[in-house]
Amino acid sequence: MSLIATDSFKIIIGLGQTGMSCARFLAAKGLRFAVVDTREEPPLAAEFRSVFPTIELRCGALDTEFLQQASELILSPGVACALPEIQSAIAHGVSVIGDIDLFCREVTAPIIAITGSNAKSTVTTLVGKMAADAGVSVGVGGNIGIPVLDLLSVGVRHDLYVLELSSFQLETTHELKAAAATVLNISPDHLDRYTDMQAYYLAKHRIYRGCSVCVVNRDDALTVPLMAIGMSKVSFGLSAPDLKDFGLAEYEGTEWIFKGLTPILPVDSIGIKGQHNVANVMAALALGHAVNLPFDAMVKSIQSFQGLPHRCQTVAIKQGVVYVNDSKGTNVGATLAAIEGLGQQLPEGSALHVILGGVGKDQSFSELSEPLQRYARSVHLIGRDAQLIANDLQGVRVEHQTTLQASVVDASQKAQPGDIVLLSPACASFDMFSGYDHRGNVFIEAVESLP
Repeated sequence: MSLIATDSFKIIIGLGQTGMSCARFLAAKGLRFAVVDTREEPPLAAEFRSVFPTIELRCGALDTEFLQQASELILSPGVACALPEIQSAIAHGVSVIGDIDLFCREVTAPIIAITGSNAKSTVTTLVGKMAADAGVSVGVGGNIGIPVLDLLSVGVRHDLYVLELSSFQLETTHELKAAAATVLNISPDHLDRYTDMQAYYLAKHRIYRGCSVCVVNRDDALTVPLMAIGMSKVSFGLSAPDLKDFGLAEYEGTEWIFKGLTPILPVDSIGIKGQHNVANVMAALALGHAVNLPFDAMVKSIQSFQGLPHRCQTVAIKQGVVYVNDSKGTNVGATLAAIEGLGQQLPEGSALHVILGGVGKDQSFSELSEPLQRYARSVHLIGRDAQLIANDLQGVRVEHQTTLQASVVDASQKAQPGDIVLLSPACASFDMFSGYDHRGNVFIEAVESLP
């Protein structure tokens, strides 16, 4: 039997981890809601029916008339707002929000919000570590780890929240008003969901709505928003900074990160390697400084932070060859950053051996041609779209292998001491693996099995 529309009736669309967290939140507040999912039997359906036996769950094709009964639709990130049934409900006067808006209605503590095509998880985790190391009660979640509403467990309220937000989450976010927000970088991604790069860009830039401090990458003009009244701007980049910004300059004979004219820490003391990670560290410093985290605590956090699994993670050194797992490099921008970031720090005479391939998500891979020519001694292609990648890599000699394990073996045989074998696929993993973490673990196992 259908529920009767009232001002408090909400419908959650999508029964994944986010949808379940929304259900727990609404149930705890005693609000009336139902759940729908376009799949005939979503993986969490049995759990939902067990936990919420009295709540209506509809699976299969969306019912336009039913959606129009709601006062609000709470859309999970994996569901596109462009679906005709959702658009019809909007035209009928139903508002569409996501879990981030529900979260923001509840919290009064400051929020640091982080998005970007790449490095979101690294910067989010590092900023969370900085806050915790400074003695601040901090909740870290969103697109990484814990769904935001699960950060609001009964009796738990933090003094600061650090949220990683995807473009999908930002599409339905209206009430963020972050104390500090950043778009770390923008490169083509998710073009199988967005009509063009402008639509993707606009989704990312929703993070700046109502924020107090926007942190921008001055090496990427697409990260800079139109400035609103009351918003201040801080930049980071791999050049010398202006007075209030973060950048690089020489100090005491080595390269240091500076804030304005003040040296903060030497680059060679950073725990995570690669020039792209120097930029990530500066972004984290700028965000932390915006909410008054002390520099001494932030510097200690940076020096002890070893990065995240599957994100430019050094997994072994064998016969002088370094093996780096960047399986989280699921788009061209991420792989470009890894190739250039590691390539710039190679010893003289050394080179990369790069493994690419998977589900290409309608990307062009031509941007990788020049840095591969400059830094790579061999390039190995696997997965569904290997030939599409090969077609885009003009002037780059490639090797085709049928498995990731075979690519690791072939790359190891071509590598010399001082070289790096890099898995950074620039593609999604679902043609051959259950996810990027599975792909990364297979790479690690293949490396471990080498002589």
